[in-house]
Amino acid sequence: MSMQLLLGQTLGFTGNPLDDWQDVTHHDSAGGVLIADGQIKAVGDGATLRAAHPRAAVTDYGDALITAGFVDAHMHYPQTGMIASWGKQLIDWLNTYTFPEESRFGDRAYADDVAGRTLDLALAHGTTTLTSFCTIHPESVDAFFAAAALRNMAVVAGKTCMDRNAPDALRDTAQSAYDDSKSLLERWHGAGRAHYAITPRFSPTSTPDQLSALGALWSEHPDCLMQTHLSEQLPEIDWVRGLFPDARDYLDTYEAFGLLGARGLYGHAIHLEPCEIARLSEIGAAVVHCPTSNTFIGSGLFDLMGLAARQMRIGLATDTGGGSSFSMLRTMAAAYEIAQLRGTALHPAQLIWLATEGSANALHMGGQIGHLGAGAAADICVLDLASTPAIAQRSARANSIWDALFPTIMMGDDRAIKAVWVAGQPAI
Repeated sequence: MSMQLLLGQTLGFTGNPLDDWQDVTHHDSAGGVLIADGQIKAVGDGATLRAAHPRAAVTDYGDALITAGFVDAHMHYPQTGMIASWGKQLIDWLNTYTFPEESRFGDRAYADDVAGRTLDLALAHGTTTLTSFCTIHPESVDAFFAAAALRNMAVVAGKTCMDRNAPDALRDTAQSAYDDSKSLLERWHGAGRAHYAITPRFSPTSTPDQLSALGALWSEHPDCLMQTHLSEQLPEIDWVRGLFPDARDYLDTYEAFGLLGARGLYGHAIHLEPCEIARLSEIGAAVVHCPTSNTFIGSGLFDLMGLAARQMRIGLATDTGGGSSFSMLRTMAAAYEIAQLRGTALHPAQLIWLATEGSANALHMGGQIGHLGAGAAADICVLDLASTPAIAQRSARANSIWDALFPTIMMGDDRAIKAVWVAGQPAI
């Protein structure tokens, strides 16, 4: 069995640092990560691991920081080509930019090109797992999973289902949504590192019949995830009230049709009612914070610490292309800025955790991905903490690892990514 030993500073977690970061955060200034058969076998003192495994091939990253690969818990790979499109809020943005672009994904060659480009951009930014909405076209799902399989990446994705309030070219039906999703699920879920998510876009673009059909499919395959959007913007919530006049609240438009569960991923979740927070917490569902998207589209300020206090599963995500960056570093920076506006200065340990362990936990893959510890997949990101002159001059003054890391979180981009490993193999 061939082994790889990565040397450098290491940073990992044994618990949730949103409660008390000091007790669960573990940094080693001269650490090592031992890899074999695509998995992390050990993390510890670098010299000790080197002495114990003299035949391991050594890669010495010096004072670079070795972390788990980033986990993006909510994005739209079909929107890669129109990221950073100007000047619209959610509904107009969908109609002006998103839907025209998504209509192209029935062309498998086009979908293949964008899927590969998206995954390569993610890897270049240190992201080793993406959770993506596809389009209504089965070809778009096949393209994404096939591209991820070529790169041996763990990914989550599903066919986006819409049978109303969308262009004719992007509508399916309740029956075709069920049939297509079931066929794709049976083809891809659990194939290699692929995980399927049943995917109604959001309740305004699905009739009650379609939501009911997808709820039935989820009940038949409860080991799958389910992903959708929830309470992103106030006009959207008003729209939902008009479409579902008998619903208790926005969340009830999912719960009434069997689409509320512990394996549910609810993107954005900014403007939640107290009863919605209580239900999400009670069920053990996950909400996903998309900070660059929320500021870019003008959606609002996610209540990270308030929801964390309710023991909510919370993931972090780029929400490409509503989000304005492929970088989880930039996403962490935006999360910090939004938390500041809500009165909390998130610690660097908490930000890194959200982008790795937190998102992995939201996906019910805690300990498998996003984790720098024995037994996890060897999906690893190595950060250069002096990647630009501006960052280098600031980190040179650092008195702790946190002083050195925080400038990279706030000012870093793909230049900060020194190396990426996927399933124990170098990818960058």
